[in-house]
Amino acid sequence: MSDWPSLDWPAWRETAIALQLRTQIIGKVRLALTPWLNHSWHVPLYVSARGLTTSAIPVGDRILEVDFDFRHDRLIFMTSDGRSRGIGLQAGSIADFHKAVVACLTDLDVPSAFDGTPSEMPDAIPFAEDHAQRPYDAEAARAFWQALIRISRAFGEFRTGFLGKASPVHFFWGSFDLAATRFSGRTAPRHPGGVPGLPDDVTCEAYSHEEASIGFWPGSDAYPTAAFYAYAYPSPAGYAAAKVAPDAAAWDTTLGEFILPYDAVRAAPDPQAAILAFCHATYDAAADLAKWDRDALECPLGRPRVPRVVA
Repeated sequence: MSDWPSLDWPAWRETAIALQLRTQIIGKVRLALTPWLNHSWHVPLYVSARGLTTSAIPVGDRILEVDFDFRHDRLIFMTSDGRSRGIGLQAGSIADFHKAVVACLTDLDVPSAFDGTPSEMPDAIPFAEDHAQRPYDAEAARAFWQALIRISRAFGEFRTGFLGKASPVHFFWGSFDLAATRFSGRTAPRHPGGVPGLPDDVTCEAYSHEEASIGFWPGSDAYPTAAFYAYAYPSPAGYAAAKVAPDAAAWDTTLGEFILPYDAVRAAPDPQAAILAFCHATYDAAADLAKWDRDALECPLGRPRVPRVVA
């Protein structure tokens, strides 16, 4: 077994759900303050040396940055005028966390009005009304972060092999997953919407162009296992039957996606190579079946200090 951390969804479920709700509160702060960017790229968080970060959020002539510091169990608010505030990441209610976030923003003279309802979660309770006491397992949160560090490295390397439009490697707080997407450059049929907890106009804009996505989530009640996933939109004919790698990867008819269990990657002799094999195989299937212009869109994977050769 490699040094990749164990991610046992049932064991850290309560902490994971509490952490998802907390990341949603901070994500919605960013959403309220940032101009819309295609495919909702203005709202995700990013893996950082501390944990997860919003990156720079514009606030008039200043910048706000909010970091989940999993090393020191803190949520840190920083502004470009040198001020900062912090909240402990610990057991407690989402209502109390929400109240503390609003107080920090107010103290920093940052607008504190944002959407107060969770997204993409069943039976959502407004943050300010969620008074249930929730645990916080700091070691489990750190293990999740350490997994994200390793996975973002593999996704980032895969991203270097594409010349066309491609997303950053980013963490979506609604679905609580790390993702990266490649685009063919062609528009896609209008998405039918209907995603629970997500407005149809957001869904339709997110899937406005033909894409092939890869991602990772730590599990959920609907799928209580940490896993990598891959899908194409629109899904080309024959995609579900495509042969993909590594051997542990398979099409899940319920989810409508290829799935690679995290534990299979963790047990692989070279976990990074296993992730890259999954990325390449699922993308290859989507691009070939949908007849993407691969010669124009692709390039060799990047290497440090070696410029891409241009003919």
